[in-house]
Amino acid sequence: MATFGYTSFAQQVIFGEGALHHLGQATERFGWRQMLLCVTSGAHARGGVARIKAALGGRLALTFDGVAPHVPEEMVTRATALAERAGVDAVIGFGGGSAIGAAKAIASALEERRMGRPTPAAYPTDQPLIPVVAIPTTYSGSEMTAVYGVTREVDGEPRKVTVSDPKIAPKLVLYDPLLTLDLPLRVTAGTGINAVAHCIEALYSTTRNPLSTAAALAGLRAIAHALPHLGASLANHAARAEMLEGAYLAGTALAGVTMALHHGICHVIGGATGAAHGDVNGIMLAPVMRFNLEAAAPQLAQAAEAMGIADRVSAARDQRAAGMAAAQTVADLVERLRLPQRLREVGVREEQLPGLARAAFASRTVHNNPRPITDVSQIEALLRAAW
Repeated sequence: MATFGYTSFAQQVIFGEGALHHLGQATERFGWRQMLLCVTSGAHARGGVARIKAALGGRLALTFDGVAPHVPEEMVTRATALAERAGVDAVIGFGGGSAIGAAKAIASALEERRMGRPTPAAYPTDQPLIPVVAIPTTYSGSEMTAVYGVTREVDGEPRKVTVSDPKIAPKLVLYDPLLTLDLPLRVTAGTGINAVAHCIEALYSTTRNPLSTAAALAGLRAIAHALPHLGASLANHAARAEMLEGAYLAGTALAGVTMALHHGICHVIGGATGAAHGDVNGIMLAPVMRFNLEAAAPQLAQAAEAMGIADRVSAARDQRAAGMAAAQTVADLVERLRLPQRLREVGVREEQLPGLARAAFASRTVHNNPRPITDVSQIEALLRAAW
């Protein structure tokens, strides 16, 4: 009999077209009076910021529109100081993974500042002093997880450092497919592949559990059906809704397990080079799936079945072949969506590869991989093959 552990988070999720209309009422029920809104500088043009301001009225104390990719530490420090002066009691992340990650980092830093000491959760069920609200407009999945990354200087080099804390899982999540209709193809594709990666890593995570597996398989089914349609027509309302549902399931799956080699590598590359997380996901996912096949063939065969590549009988009969087919399907989808396929295409220089491999090897996330990572050369070989 399998053994597993599972920690759930106290979250309210509101999903559906027009979900943003519920923001004012939902935050009122929570009793939040002074909120900070975190967005990128381009978010104003799409109209969502104005709708949030109208919904919250005087309870929106401050809008911080300086969110940058990979959440630089300096940005977090600056926004936290502004939030402290405004007396903020909740932080809203509106946008993609960077905006929601910034909201988590700012809320955590603000709580630490007010308490005068680090405040990580002592118990898995601890609740935050400063809660986070997430309104995703991409498929990055950060809204469902208790993890965020901050890029800071380590030994003179930029490094994306991940933080895990049950308290920073968003307390309120609003999924509104209408907010994704103007998402460009590059962002749609990159964050969509990121959602696929969440499902894959949840399936073969060393801490997987029945709920994470069920959510990952359901998420893969939805994403595999919807994402190709969005590659053909970005204005497909039904595909947008199905894709967002798949991203929700993918984030839920990943929230209950440990990440592994793929996310560890992607975080290191993004933090060190500034390459977009979705782009790096697309480049590295299929190679990492192939690398892990010898340790995770049964789970990758499940992925193949969920993605419609193999039926249950053939997937069970030849798990390795089904897993290889799943990896090839991901690679083909990346190409079909016109995402970068080589690390050199996103600005990674060949001379950076040894340092990136060393940084990844130092990551505890990488060492949660189902196929053990015993030497830095394994990672460097993967990076060179993808370069």
